[in-house]
Amino acid sequence: MGFQQGLTGLNSSSKSLEVIGNNVANANTYGAKSSRAEFADMYAASLGGSGVNKIGIGVRVAAVAQQFTQGNLTTTSNPLDIAINGDGFFMVQRWDPVSGTEDLQAAGERLYTRNGQFKVDSYGYIVNNEGHKVLSQDSQPIKLNLTGGAAQATSRITADLNLNAAEATDTAFDATVYPPTAGTYSFATTQTLYDASGEAVPLEYYFRKSGVDQWQVFTAVDGTYLNGGNASFTVNFDPATSQPLNIVNSAGATLTGVSLASVGLPTIPASGTRSAISGVLVDFSGITQYAGSSTINELTQSGYPKGDFSSFQIDSNGAVLVRYTNGVTEVGGQIGLARFTNSQGLQPVGGNEWKDTSASGAPLVDKPGSGRFGLLQGGALEESNVDLTGELVNMIVAQRAYQANAQTIKTEDQVLQTLVNLR
Repeated sequence: MGFQQGLTGLNSSSKSLEVIGNNVANANTYGAKSSRAEFADMYAASLGGSGVNKIGIGVRVAAVAQQFTQGNLTTTSNPLDIAINGDGFFMVQRWDPVSGTEDLQAAGERLYTRNGQFKVDSYGYIVNNEGHKVLSQDSQPIKLNLTGGAAQATSRITADLNLNAAEATDTAFDATVYPPTAGTYSFATTQTLYDASGEAVPLEYYFRKSGVDQWQVFTAVDGTYLNGGNASFTVNFDPATSQPLNIVNSAGATLTGVSLASVGLPTIPASGTRSAISGVLVDFSGITQYAGSSTINELTQSGYPKGDFSSFQIDSNGAVLVRYTNGVTEVGGQIGLARFTNSQGLQPVGGNEWKDTSASGAPLVDKPGSGRFGLLQGGALEESNVDLTGELVNMIVAQRAYQANAQTIKTEDQVLQTLVNLR
């Protein structure tokens, strides 16, 4: 009798409904991938027969194949929500505490995920909802510096400004008078520098036109003129180009050409809690002398105070950019991705994670955007690739198949009953 065919059909339809049910259950799971039940027919082996007219004995589930198609991306307000747009998996690693301290923790197996719902743990590591640490391109856990950025002393100043060529020559500069009296300088400005501890130091500039195509620059800190009250720099302009012809520094050396970008600022002495600032180079190559008002186009310096953590952002190539309140942005890590020759060979382990197998092949690791690897989008998540409408239709089809197989068993039962009742 044909009970076997109907029984295998019931089992296969039941498995298909289980797969569909799991898909539907994970329709709102970020990074989840749908699966598909794939079937194969079954035939009994026979001895001495060609098998041309063999009748099958039913169906079996040949595989439950995962479908790694791209899910839709949805934006969020969390900068550590990260979506992969293209091929690749985030690498995460089990990291089980041994003694409850950061220094003594045991690293476990490496897993892979498409779910970019990441957090920062108490040690500053980027982790997923399972507590597994996100790995960098060099397979190391990514740890953010959330305690703040260190201060940096000023080592370079860039001055891009114009001095009015039509200004009259100023009277002699009196270094015993602070602030300088009007008429001893034509233009002044102030810039904040920083010592090694990050303490702010206001530096004042006084530009005095000392002759035709010649300007002196006096500098002062805390009401005291640097360089013993003498000019810190003397700039001589080329009348044909209005560009610097040469600069005489505080030591009396004449600098020309590329040296215009490396003029030494006189040492700012220590005072109170402030340490001395020395070795600062001033780039005067962008200074000009055109008729018109004296204006500053750019006056920047390389120092900054200590900064507190402000925010972070993930760029499309996986760099973790950490911003501090002092305006400094540091690269706190580089997220790495892994891809596989056969993604369907990955073994799901739950928690939106997979592990590699011999069927998937060894992982190929690189940074996002390299070769076939996809790009990252910070503040976004990849939705499940489950087509809910399609799954509901598949559910109806699987239900009807289940009913049809049940009907074959019922029919076989009726035929058997008829035979038993023969007299």
